[in-house]
Amino acid sequence: MRVLIADDSPAVVERLADLLRDVPGVELAGQAGDVPEAIHCIQRLKPDAVILDLQMPGGSALDVLRAVRPDQPSLRVLICTNYPYDQYRAECLAAGANYFLDKSAEFEKIPGILSELIKTSPKPASAVR
Repeated sequence: MRVLIADDSPAVVERLADLLRDVPGVELAGQAGDVPEAIHCIQRLKPDAVILDLQMPGGSALDVLRAVRPDQPSLRVLICTNYPYDQYRAECLAAGANYFLDKSAEFEKIPGILSELIKTSPKPASAVR
């Protein structure tokens, strides 16, 4: 599973990259530090999943979701935020996010979520024998 990290904090990106290294089957596809770059990277790299910060320079995760979801309905989207308010959760899930996580309390759940997504994802036709 190819994963893109979109977060404007270098410390968070580094921590996420470290977490992803320990998940069998996960490859870091790339990273983005703002909304326009996140949209461009998702469209260009076509990752299987993206970990999105809710608030980034140039907009929000909602802007990213609205831009990429129509063309990539199978993209798995994990919103990871320091603003875990119910209204943001509802809005993100309605816009197509698959997960909405509180950075301060649920950050460590990300490897397990990705492992579960790998187990439940359909295998590419070339991998089926």
